[in-house]
Amino acid sequence: MEVFLAQPRGFCAGVVRAIEIVERALEKYGPPVYVRHEIVHNKYVVESLKKKGAIFVEDLSEVPAKAVTVFSAHGVARSVEEEAAARDLPVLNATCPLVTKVHNQGKRYISKGRALILIGHAGHPEVEGTMGQVPAPVLLVQSVEDVAELTLPTDTPVAYITQTTLSVDDTRDIIGALQAKFTDIQGPDTRDICYATQNRQSAVRDLSKLVDVILVVGAANSSNSNRLREIGTEVGVASYLIADGSELNPDWLKDAKAVGITAGASAPEVLVDDVIEALRRIGPVSVSVLPGREENIEFRLPAELTAG
Repeated sequence: MEVFLAQPRGFCAGVVRAIEIVERALEKYGPPVYVRHEIVHNKYVVESLKKKGAIFVEDLSEVPAKAVTVFSAHGVARSVEEEAAARDLPVLNATCPLVTKVHNQGKRYISKGRALILIGHAGHPEVEGTMGQVPAPVLLVQSVEDVAELTLPTDTPVAYITQTTLSVDDTRDIIGALQAKFTDIQGPDTRDICYATQNRQSAVRDLSKLVDVILVVGAANSSNSNRLREIGTEVGVASYLIADGSELNPDWLKDAKAVGITAGASAPEVLVDDVIEALRRIGPVSVSVLPGREENIEFRLPAELTAG
């Protein structure tokens, strides 16, 4: 069986930075370090950090006084930042710089008197953080249908921002509907969309031309991993989201001559290796990596962790 690996796949720079912040905090301050929400949406990553002394909580009330606290890569609302400051908690902010950029765009549009629309998934921690960072009401739209239901007058000055784990392809129709509905609308340049999301989705489209089955390595609660599986399905290739090799169902591969593997932005390469090993237990495989876009973006760590 031929196995093709999508390129790029797996960790993006924001995820690498977030995990490194927790690991360096543990080294510098010693365990425990408290992390609000899963640092990234991947059980393997979370469990490995727990073993090193990280404690994950959903609410700051669970963090003891003076305990080192890390905000996850998805970002948090201002109310969470204010609560941490009021309690004098030493905070390390692992919010992805691309998410912070969206927060700043939203604030800028509001400061110019525009009504703000956020394209994203209700309930996702990044969306909750973004809506909680902007000092004004934010209208959330998830679909073209949601745009049709907006009751703002069509000449309202509006602006839109998007959840970073959505790609240009994901948002194109919704942005088109917004532009058709409103006469005075602004939004970020498409180049501002998360590079990692777009690159991984493009790589899956390339992969789909060569394979009979696509395996997406990622967590069930990972927005970008689910989207990779959906794209495979949309282009007509049987696609499955699996956490690791233990979830591989041999029945999926019955008539497959070529299998494609990719991984969501929060899935480590060790889990891709685990899936390849599971395939080897079914039969002989040859593995090749597709040519794809090289990613060499790195995000700086907080100054507290890099000083002496």
